[in-house]
Amino acid sequence: MDKFRHIKTVALIASLTMLVSGCAQTKSWLSTVRTPTSLGSSDDVLGAPDADAYLEELRLLSSNDLASHAEIYADARAGAQLTPNPSTRLRYALVLATPGHAESDASEAQSLLRELLTQTELLTNAEIALANIYLASIEDRVVLEAETRRLRASSSRAAQTQEAALNERLAIVETENRMLKRQLEEAESKLDAITSIERSIREQEQ
Repeated sequence: MDKFRHIKTVALIASLTMLVSGCAQTKSWLSTVRTPTSLGSSDDVLGAPDADAYLEELRLLSSNDLASHAEIYADARAGAQLTPNPSTRLRYALVLATPGHAESDASEAQSLLRELLTQTELLTNAEIALANIYLASIEDRVVLEAETRRLRASSSRAAQTQEAALNERLAIVETENRMLKRQLEEAESKLDAITSIERSIREQEQ
């Protein structure tokens, strides 16, 4: 059974290499894949990339090189779709989980990482560690983002309440101003009438 599994895995590696042979980024990434002769411990999984391969891509995603961001994302996505296996799917999940680039998607990354961690027998210890670290980071980030949205919404509601109160006060002031203006006009009219009557009386007396 182990021999059959070994042969099957080697065939899978060969298929992976052929499918992505047209992409230079994937070729570079696959150059770190372990061969059967390099396996030296029970923690190794045939065909699993070295941890440095993941870390180098994550470092590039944290840089300001937008071209590298787009290339790494496209290549990781294609690998996960064309040759889905724990390593290619982990690679894609880590790319999605890394903040700071246009295709970062914490929600999808969280889902993929949770699913991958149910298949730890197909991952190396380094891959399991990376998956756990990034999943914990994403879950913390999701909580913080939810709290930020809640605070923003609360702040927005408070601002809206304050604005409504201000508008109501302005409406009251405008109403009071109109009333005062009307009263002033009425007083001026009465004063004019009184002045006119007094003038008429003085004229009659003269």
